[in-house]
Amino acid sequence: MYLDINWEEESIPEEERDELRDLLKKGISTTLQHLGGPEEAEVSLTLVDDSRIHQLNKEYRGVDSPTDVLSFALQEEIEDEPEILDYEDDLLGDIVISVERARAQALEYEHSFERELVYLAVHGTLHLLGYDHLEDEEKAEMRELEEAVMEKIGLPRV
Repeated sequence: MYLDINWEEESIPEEERDELRDLLKKGISTTLQHLGGPEEAEVSLTLVDDSRIHQLNKEYRGVDSPTDVLSFALQEEIEDEPEILDYEDDLLGDIVISVERARAQALEYEHSFERELVYLAVHGTLHLLGYDHLEDEEKAEMRELEEAVMEKIGLPRV
């Protein structure tokens, strides 16, 4: 798996980024392995502040507030799309995480910032793979998958 991380939000010191990069890559790659996703998948992850994710949320989802994570899948099926070619590449898409939201949620849920950041990356990866949580049943399925992956990588809910 190839992971490109863009550190737009600058509150994370350089010396902590390598460890976080490893944890984020482990979370995303374990999610892909757990669900049989492409081994050579390419994912772009951008870490931003609340202001930037608010702007993206408003622009792309029409929601005028910040959120914790956004996913932009490149493999989404579009209704009435002609199936001319059965072409799939390994570019899964982009995940954008608000570092500010991750810090606040880590405090709220009483676990580490690292766990929250990885959890949001796992959540975003599930969206890239086509999972959603609009209905209660979908939400329960996503939560079960998220917790299974977090357990596998040694960051279970405490």
